[in-house]
Amino acid sequence: MIPTDSDYHREREAPGRDELVKRVRAKIDALGVDYIYYQYISITGRVMGKAAPSRHWETQARKGVQTWMGGVSNVAANFQGELIGFNSNAMECIALPDPETFVQLPWDKRIGRVFCTLYYGLEDPDQPGEYYEHDTRGNLKRFDREFRQANNGLYLKVGLEPEMLWLRPKEGEVQPFEGTTKPYAYHIGQFEEVREVWKQVSDYALAMGLDMIQGDCEDSPGQVELNYQFDDALPTCDRLTTYRQICAEVARQRGLIACFMAKPYMGVPANGCHHNCSVWTGGKREVQQLTDGDLPGMEENWAYSVGGTNEFESTKGDWLPTELGHHVLGGSLKHINALTALGASTVNSYRRFNDFGMWAPIGANWGLQNRSCAIRVSAPDRFEFRAVDSMVNPHLFCGALLKAMDDGIKNKVDPGAPESRNVTEIWMGGEEEVNVIPLNLHDALLALEKDDIIRSAMPGKFHDLYQEYKRDEWTRFLREVTNWDVEQYLDCVP
Repeated sequence: MIPTDSDYHREREAPGRDELVKRVRAKIDALGVDYIYYQYISITGRVMGKAAPSRHWETQARKGVQTWMGGVSNVAANFQGELIGFNSNAMECIALPDPETFVQLPWDKRIGRVFCTLYYGLEDPDQPGEYYEHDTRGNLKRFDREFRQANNGLYLKVGLEPEMLWLRPKEGEVQPFEGTTKPYAYHIGQFEEVREVWKQVSDYALAMGLDMIQGDCEDSPGQVELNYQFDDALPTCDRLTTYRQICAEVARQRGLIACFMAKPYMGVPANGCHHNCSVWTGGKREVQQLTDGDLPGMEENWAYSVGGTNEFESTKGDWLPTELGHHVLGGSLKHINALTALGASTVNSYRRFNDFGMWAPIGANWGLQNRSCAIRVSAPDRFEFRAVDSMVNPHLFCGALLKAMDDGIKNKVDPGAPESRNVTEIWMGGEEEVNVIPLNLHDALLALEKDDIIRSAMPGKFHDLYQEYKRDEWTRFLREVTNWDVEQYLDCVP
């Protein structure tokens, strides 16, 4: 019997939703949008979904669109050619749009996009209409709500630093790409080399609700960092997804590669994605008028959290956080190894940590302005989680970070004294004891497997799916013979 009372039904019948659906229709008609992308996020942060004519908006907003359950694992096969996590007979799930996320694509104004929350299909024999636990964005929505309820309205605000490379393809080379700039950090002359690129990205971003605040050229070939205003966790993560889509579109138009890979080059800094975190109470959401005229989408896309009290920042005028801030740090540090498995989620991510002296952290500790630590208090009002790169699934990572912080607050976890030593130098010297984060994906996955708190951010069968996906990646890595192998061992004996 098909249920009529489930997570899906409660969301569909939520107060105010019908009015949101009507507002989207008004935007569709005013903007001349003919098609809509119904998007959701895979476990690795890819954008998945379907397109449909906008004339069907009301029906699809009411019922959702069906999509295959295995889309959350990128419809990927393992090294044996078998689909990861799901077989070809797996059922459909429901992608129910979140109307407030509707926005027009500035590069093709006949198309709009909307983020969706996933639910088990109503015909599912075990969990009909329930939240689909592999939906990282849907999970973050719930975890954020639970964190606020459990901590008297306290909430996480995040600012992201998504480094990436703008590369040109090359033919017939071992390394089939080259940077569009030289690796000279903060040189305006190099920023000028890609002026038309970053201007186009910024213009598109403003048209989709990203309040761009600064940018620069950094010290890898073609490396550019553009930052947008910090905000509550969910909209910040949605905006990173949007930013990546914008960069991919600009790259398509210009014949470039928008590269978010953590470590394309050794010997120069990698593409990190530092998460600057603070915890707040109070405040309100206000729409920022970032473009002229009527906003090309639902106004909620341009809303940011303003006002309120930063409960991390001490009022004593020093850099040490409040007592609550110490507990937030303590929870984050207690679970840092498992968090690293989510923030540094690929084999390539660990090239970043092992290229010592290139700004990346390895210390499983926290410090004041200490870049060798995985957690750095970079200003009195926030801390920076540094063991994260630009391949991160931000929804998954921030959901897990909320679980770690909640543990720290509930159990009053003490992070200890800040580390003042250079952890990288100490670890390489081997003469003093120092804690380091996992330095390869295999060890990070082991830490994740042992951490019940972080695993609670991966409910149901999600953790098993993530482990299957990532252990297959590790196995693929071990099964490859690379140029390094040939150079090291081709004539190793006699």
